[in-house]
Formats: sequence, C-alpha cells, structure tokens
Amino acid sequence: MMQNLFEAAKKNPFFSPFTVAHCQSEQPAAQSLVKGRTVSAAAVATGDSCEFGSNQYFALCGLGGILSCGITHTAIVPLDLVKCRMQVDAVKYPGIFKGFAVTMKEDGMRGLAKGWAPTFIGYSMQGMFKFGLYEYFKVVYADMLGEENAFLYRTSLYLAASASAEFFADIALSPMEAAKVRIQTQPGYANTLRQCYPKILAEEGMNGFYKGLVPLWCRQIPYTMMKFACFERTVELLYQYVVPKPRGECTKNEQLVVTFAAGYIAGVFCALVSHPADTLVSKLNQDKSATVGGVVKKIGFGGLWKGLTARIIMIGTLTGLQWFIYDAVKVVLRMPRPPPPAMPESLKKRLEAEGKL
Repeated sequence: MMQNLFEAAKKNPFFSPFTVAHCQSEQPAAQSLVKGRTVSAAAVATGDSCEFGSNQYFALCGLGGILSCGITHTAIVPLDLVKCRMQVDAVKYPGIFKGFAVTMKEDGMRGLAKGWAPTFIGYSMQGMFKFGLYEYFKVVYADMLGEENAFLYRTSLYLAASASAEFFADIALSPMEAAKVRIQTQPGYANTLRQCYPKILAEEGMNGFYKGLVPLWCRQIPYTMMKFACFERTVELLYQYVVPKPRGECTKNEQLVVTFAAGYIAGVFCALVSHPADTLVSKLNQDKSATVGGVVKKIGFGGLWKGLTARIIMIGTLTGLQWFIYDAVKVVLRMPRPPPPAMPESLKKRLEAEGKL
C-alpha cells in the first residue's frame, strides 16, 4: 500500500513545489554548526530560507502552526458540533448520524457551521504556540541534554517539549473554546462570536473564558504529547521498516505521504488519551454552575466516553492533515527539514568500544 502511494505521489500531474528535488541534494552537508547548539544543523544550508534554530525559523514554524490548526479545525466544525452535542445531551444526540439528522432538521445546513469563527481564531492562536514553541523547546531541551543524551532519550525530549508548548497554547485557546462550546451546545444563547463574547464577559467576567482551562490542559497536554512523540517515532519506524527506500531518495511528495500517514496514526492515539477530558470541557462550558466532580458523578465513567467514535474519525483525519500542512509549509517556505535523528558518531563509537553494538 505504501509503495502504491509513493508511485501516485511520484506521478502527480499537477504542478507542485514538492517535486523539484530530492531532500539530500537540497540539504547538503552543514557549513557550520549553529552557534551555541549541540544539535547537528547547518547555519544556513544552500537552498534554505533561514537558519535552523533561529528566531526566524521558530516564527515561520508558528506560521505553519496557524495554517495547519486554523484550517483543519475550521473544516471539521460540523463534526465537532455534533460530537459536542453528543457529549452534553446523549438522549437527543445518541449517535453521529442521528446527531447530524437532528441538527439539520432544527437548524438547517447553516446550523452545522455554528462556532466556526471562535474555532478558526482559537485554534489558529493555539497552533502558533503549539508548533512554534514545540520546535523551540525541542532545541532548548536538546541543548541541555547534549547530543548523545538527546538521541538516547529523544522520546522523553519530544514529550517534554510538546507538554511545555501546549501549556501556553491552551491559555491562548481557552477563551475561544469557551465561546465555541456555548454557541454549539446552548440553543438560544448566541449564534455568533460577536454575540457570545460580550455576553460571557458581562455575565461571568474573564473567569467565564478560563473556567475550562484546567480541563483543557488535561485534554490537550496528553493529546499534544501523544501527537508529537507518536508522530516523531512513527516517522522513524515508517522510514526504517515500511518505506521502500531511504528518506534521502524520496521526493517531497513521497515524504509528505509519510508525514500524513504518521500523523493519522498519531491522531488515533491522541483521541483515545484525551477524550474523557474533552467531554468534561464540553460539559463545563455548557453549564456555568458545573464542576468537574459534579459532572463525573452525574454522567459516570461511561458518559466520559460518549462521542469517542466521532472523535477518533475527527482527530485521526485532523492530525494527519495538520502534519501534512505543517510540513508542506516548511517545504514551500524552504525551511530546514532535518531527517529523523540518527545515532551520533561519538555514541556509536562508544557503544562499539563497550561491545553494545
């Protein structure tokens, strides 16, 4: 199957900046190491638009995050709306198809787009911090560990960098998430962001925008840790065991196929680890008097998993597309795209001397 996808990517008849060159020829040997960094990276490799690990690089990563998260989350607003309604009213919305049918009957086609504005704004802001700060923290933590330890403990490095980034990303997301859930799950409360935002502010003050922040952290931080760590390691495994040729011999289109596949796999695991907290966020933002303990007691353990199938479909597709768009932005902007990490020569020699290789 992967071979067929590669052949399709290679024969793409449409014009694309992704097919112009192989990755090895586009990123030659490093001219010099980035000053003060232990990671192997070129200062500005031939063909690259910026230096890996520079402020410009992190800013462009943030731009990639805005596009990947803002576009994808807005595109799946109808599915997200039905998922949220299933979580807060399982009797009226017992399943995906029934949920769509009831929503269409009551609100028409336009009703499926409710909450698109806070979704686009909120997740664009979140994406900027999520991806931009992830790349930043990944470099900072790698510097702290040193080259050999950064390779040996790279999974822990991915987990720590993504958790750190998501902590700040959720602070940016929380106000728009609160508005989105009110619009989608409280009929008659507000139909647009322009109506909803001042209403929440007048009734509850700024606390109304952040009462779901802790459950949001509980949902998003494990989700993002899984999203980044699982993606990074899946990419390694796909190139090692599934892709029929080395990454350096793959065209940009072929590399993006791997990116999407790894992102989708990561997304399925993301949905599983974050779904109970996602239900709590929906319930808390639906009822301003609700508490975490009260919600859990009322709906029970099983109720925390309502809408899981819709979320797996949504998050799997969403995560795969996010990584695809993010990586495509890097290609279009000619940003450095280092290959999956390889064992440093110093570590290889040391392990060989110790008889462990």
